[in-house]
Amino acid sequence: MRRSITLPLLARLSAPASGQGWVGLLLVALPVLLLAWLIIYPILSAVASTVFVTQQDGTSALSFASYHFFFSDQYSRANLWVTLWTTLICGLLLLATGLPIALYLRFSHGPLSTYVQGLAIFPMFVPSIILSYALIRTIGPNGAVDVLLNAVGSPKLPSPYLTPWGPVIGLVWDNLPLTVLMLTAGLGNIPKSSIEAARDVGASPPRVFVSIILPRMGNSLLVTTSFAVLGIFSSFTLPYLLGPASPEMMGPFMQRTFSDMNDPVNALTQAVIAFGFCLVFGIFYVRSIARNRGGV
Repeated sequence: MRRSITLPLLARLSAPASGQGWVGLLLVALPVLLLAWLIIYPILSAVASTVFVTQQDGTSALSFASYHFFFSDQYSRANLWVTLWTTLICGLLLLATGLPIALYLRFSHGPLSTYVQGLAIFPMFVPSIILSYALIRTIGPNGAVDVLLNAVGSPKLPSPYLTPWGPVIGLVWDNLPLTVLMLTAGLGNIPKSSIEAARDVGASPPRVFVSIILPRMGNSLLVTTSFAVLGIFSSFTLPYLLGPASPEMMGPFMQRTFSDMNDPVNALTQAVIAFGFCLVFGIFYVRSIARNRGGV
């Protein structure tokens, strides 16, 4: 008798859950389809366009000639190297600059911390094109820095404008707000009781940072680094306006190959290679999110 009552009850309890599952799938169906149409399909199409080359008789044949040309061409390799160098330097500078600011904002209170937070987030509301010309008028030849140095009788310093350090300065400034916000959010997840307990037993601030804060910031640091790398590697405006003409980062290189040289195949090849490097950090980010949700 008990079994005959339990089975219909379980069936009624499981029915709403199954219905909610279908409703959830229907809700995410449209975003997934848009993702497949606007992102996944163009990626697959770009890869196919670079490895299946149309010959003179109208047939397509498998060919890696464009990739062989890229990695055998000294100028292309130099552009890839300067992009990797810029990304690495910017990532290190962002962590070295953003982490102290995030620590200060997390453990400080008062009007000064509010002003610091406002200054750190302010570049987020400045368009890249305006930031580029502001930096040109500041650190460029005969800019504000040159004028001030000349006014106090100091020697003229080489300008980072139109050198590999020009995009580094602009990209660090442009990506600093997101870095600070993400690191501050990660620090907010650390229980304050753990920090106070370490202080009660006599731990110094460096010891608290190394033993309590830093081990729990691994996921936030990984996510922050992934976002910074993805943004820097695919940047265009700041490297185009602040960087040298040769070597150049992959963003301006792809645009010039496509428009100035009218070579879409090699431009797509450069885009696929850039996507391959970004995919590595994208996988790190996805695995980090899945690990937090208990999926991995």
